[in-house]
Amino acid sequence: MKSSRLISMLLLLQTRGRMTAAELAEELEVSVRTVYRDADALAAAGIPLYGDAGHSGGYQLLDGYRTRLTGLAPGEAEALFLTGMPGPAAELGLGRALSTAQLKLRAALPTELRAQADRMRLRFHLDAPGWYAEQEETPHLGQVADAVWRGRVIEIRYRRWKAPHEVDRRLAPYGLVLKAGRWYLVAGPVAGSAGAVDPGPPFTYRVDQILAVRETAQECELPEGFELAAHWRRTQDEFHERLHPEEAEVRVSARGATLLTGAQAKALATTGTPDPELAGWTRAVLPIESHAHAQALFLGLGAEAEVLAPPSLRGRIAATVAAMAARYA
Repeated sequence: MKSSRLISMLLLLQTRGRMTAAELAEELEVSVRTVYRDADALAAAGIPLYGDAGHSGGYQLLDGYRTRLTGLAPGEAEALFLTGMPGPAAELGLGRALSTAQLKLRAALPTELRAQADRMRLRFHLDAPGWYAEQEETPHLGQVADAVWRGRVIEIRYRRWKAPHEVDRRLAPYGLVLKAGRWYLVAGPVAGSAGAVDPGPPFTYRVDQILAVRETAQECELPEGFELAAHWRRTQDEFHERLHPEEAEVRVSARGATLLTGAQAKALATTGTPDPELAGWTRAVLPIESHAHAQALFLGLGAEAEVLAPPSLRGRIAATVAAMAARYA
């Protein structure tokens, strides 16, 4: 709705300051022409909004202007209470602050919205970790989070899977990400112990693998243009591309299809076609990590799947099946 979009545009300018029409259009998911029309509508309504032309121009509110818009739609009030994550907040040392903020927000809501927010809180609960994931201890999470917030270089002792297994790193912390119940630190390496910080490209570190951490007095800033959410999305895309560099052509029965999970199940559902030779079976090209991984995967499906290509993988599975048949004969 236009009214909701105008409020969003006003709040964006109030919180971020000067923004170009293109930036506003991207945030509001509308065209630049729509932003121009909305800006005219706000100005006509008496909002002290002005725009400057040119390369460094953009829209901004008159200095000192603050909107008094405090109303929340029912869905917005419900969403605010749904985003409360007591577990992660407590891990970051913000559990009490989150509870207090929710209490204040609830008290400020009208009776009707308060009842809807309470209904959301009572009927929905967010538990991020998987069923079979053990809870990792992250004793240094608070120190790392404090350094991220304060923008200070840290020195850590880190445990990794390859030798040498324990290494020392000097890092500029860019941000923390909670993924499937596990905390990750995104940070850039810092060369030298003093002077200007000139970190390299960011890397990802598991916080539960940090053995020791020391915050230094050296300040650091985010690289120009760096955005944590966008970086994390790119990291995930690159990870999945590296995870399945090879392919295998297979056919699976209806029951075998129900046993597939992850990338293989998705590829079968989106690209699978009826097998021309076996009724009720599906043929598809599935992503695999390696021949060893694929061998274990498809042998686990037993007679409900058959690898057709590549020949090397098919031969490897055939040899394993023959050896098993000889052993069980």
